[in-house]
Amino acid sequence: RGAGRAWMRRSLARALSGGRMGSSAPKGMSTPMPISEPHFVLGTPIQGPFEGGMEQVVFATGCFWGAEKGAWRMPNVYTTAVGYAGGKTVNPTYEEVCTGQTGHTEAVLVVWDPATLSFTDVMRQFLQCHDPSQVNGQGNDHGTQYRTAFYYTTEDQRRIGEAAIEKYQEKLGRPISTEVRALGGDNVFYYAEQYHQQYLARPGSRPYCSAMPTGVSLGPHTEWCPEDLQEAYAPKLGEDYWAKHAPKPHCVLREPHEQITGRPSDGVRAAPHCAADSSAAAPRDSERSASSLRALATRGHLSDRPKRSSLIQSA
Repeated sequence: RGAGRAWMRRSLARALSGGRMGSSAPKGMSTPMPISEPHFVLGTPIQGPFEGGMEQVVFATGCFWGAEKGAWRMPNVYTTAVGYAGGKTVNPTYEEVCTGQTGHTEAVLVVWDPATLSFTDVMRQFLQCHDPSQVNGQGNDHGTQYRTAFYYTTEDQRRIGEAAIEKYQEKLGRPISTEVRALGGDNVFYYAEQYHQQYLARPGSRPYCSAMPTGVSLGPHTEWCPEDLQEAYAPKLGEDYWAKHAPKPHCVLREPHEQITGRPSDGVRAAPHCAADSSAAAPRDSERSASSLRALATRGHLSDRPKRSSLIQSA
């Protein structure tokens, strides 16, 4: 299946690019990608602005389907979305990104409340959920759109992320190829098509994930987090959590879609986030009334807070 999907994507790329890679970038759409639904599993909005105090980051680990599922299953993650980042085409489509000419990665936006989840937890999930030493590909997927990348939104994230990458490279014993770059300016996160959002949880989806977790642990944050940031970014997920839930090869295909609970038995030190039901998936669209859909679509928006259009694609 994986080889077939990789072949199909390479064929699509050749067809759309006339058999040549590296020519002028596709133009993209004239308007942003329309996003009409809340998170398929968590029921929260996937487009901001988000509730005050929320933190966000964008990662790329290869195919975004499995990476997003691994992120939304983390306890106390508020919402996730898939999209395209790190490229030059404005409002790109999936077909354009597959040509390899837009410069984008298949990326995952992760949003969380730092009171209930730490960036050190999120960074650890990112590094351990794929093989960051692979260059321009992951598993059966090959191309620049499948490169590993970390797009930070704060200076603290940059410092912590670079320290984590340096430590993980030491643990792996081989170079890490992760692109490290600020989100903002000409590096905007553009939302992917609606059918890609939370794809693996949708009925009829094809179970596919090309990620290649190494099984190597990054280790406690005291081993790699800058000393002056260790207290402020102390993890909310203990070592017992990682012993039980650390990414393993093909794990996202075997695991349930529901978010991991915030119970102490799961190694979670913080109370569960009240914005999402962590014990069961949100009702499917067919079960939602029009009024409940409207309520879900607007939950978490602050009318008096400006949108971060320089970082994330606005509606």
